[in-house]
Amino acid sequence: MIDLRTLREDPDRLRASQRARGESDSVVDSLLELDERRRSALTSFETLRAEQKSMGKSVSKASGEEKAALLGRAKDLAAQVKTAEAEAERLGGELDELLGSIPNIVDPAAPHGGEDDYTVLETVGTPREFDFEPRDHLELGELLGAIDMERGAKVSGSRFFFLKGVGARLQLGLLNMAMQQAIEAGFVPMITPVLVKPETMAGTGFHVAHDKEIYRLPEDDLYLVGTSEVSLAGYHAHEILPEGDLPLRYAGWSSCFRREAGSYGKDTRGIIRVHQFDKVEMFSYCRPENASEEHQRLLQWEKDMLAKIEVPYRIIDTAAGDLGMSAARKFDCEGWIPTQGRYRELTSTSNCTEFQARRLGVRFRDKDGKTQSAATLNGTLATTRWIVAILENHQQADGSVVVPQALRPFVGLDVLEPAK
Repeated sequence: MIDLRTLREDPDRLRASQRARGESDSVVDSLLELDERRRSALTSFETLRAEQKSMGKSVSKASGEEKAALLGRAKDLAAQVKTAEAEAERLGGELDELLGSIPNIVDPAAPHGGEDDYTVLETVGTPREFDFEPRDHLELGELLGAIDMERGAKVSGSRFFFLKGVGARLQLGLLNMAMQQAIEAGFVPMITPVLVKPETMAGTGFHVAHDKEIYRLPEDDLYLVGTSEVSLAGYHAHEILPEGDLPLRYAGWSSCFRREAGSYGKDTRGIIRVHQFDKVEMFSYCRPENASEEHQRLLQWEKDMLAKIEVPYRIIDTAAGDLGMSAARKFDCEGWIPTQGRYRELTSTSNCTEFQARRLGVRFRDKDGKTQSAATLNGTLATTRWIVAILENHQQADGSVVVPQALRPFVGLDVLEPAK
């Protein structure tokens, strides 16, 4: 949520952010007008309330006709106080609703534009030259007895799948390797809930009423998470964290669920875009002034993981118009997919500044005893989609797949052999 004090002091900052996202900046004037009306209503209520308290003291001292007159005035004043309070609450609700719909202020360093206006920051590794026709990840997964899309669809519908045999071992090994790296870096390992309350989902920055990507259980009024970021963001909701505890870093392992609404016809083959997958997600709470440095740390930990699976990748600085609601800046790491001849997102890390913490009431107490909103950041260490890059980049002519060196102790195999 946008800080009202920042809005009042520097409204042009939000205007510039809205334009960078490709959205209207007229909402800034609407916010300022509504904020002024709410503050005026609060002043009226407080003035009337003070008069009411003073009137109460006068009534207790009066008698006879004077007391009767004062009682009549007190009755009228009570009605005015009630009306003024209701008006202040109504305007406060409207302001909160409008504020809740405004995305985070974009970091000025982020590129302007839409989905295709990213900046490539770094390219690591060189795509492999094959001396045979490479198979795509689904053909390889079927040869290895690792991926079963047909039975996934039979059991659950399109975009569901089974990982079995070496496929299951590969995913478990990958996620365990990610979790071990996170623990060694000082993260607290977490197995997180995959069902959350509406206020947790909304507090993280998702439009629960309008986001068609989210699965909802209406009978229970709970939502399936698309990332453990949601559960981890809500973990310290409405808490005051000791300044000395920051940064707090958690690594959440969970299944994730996305409806993939609007993606019909896109990536229907294989496990690139599916409704359910597993992921290890880093999440950090830190002081706002340290958020940019923490963002770079998360990116480096992602790069360390990508080095372990030995695939070419590039890092892009996501354009403002392609940022999610909560992110002020986001870096994506895209792995090379040989059969597609292009890079595809494998992981991303976002700096959400104080946006989520303000919505969720996560604060810390500084050395002077004052409280302020923390900053939150997230970044993916490994996810099911990585299997696509591993299979395609490390395949052999006979359909076998060489397991990357760092991953072998976690998978228990050096080579994945075609199933007999």
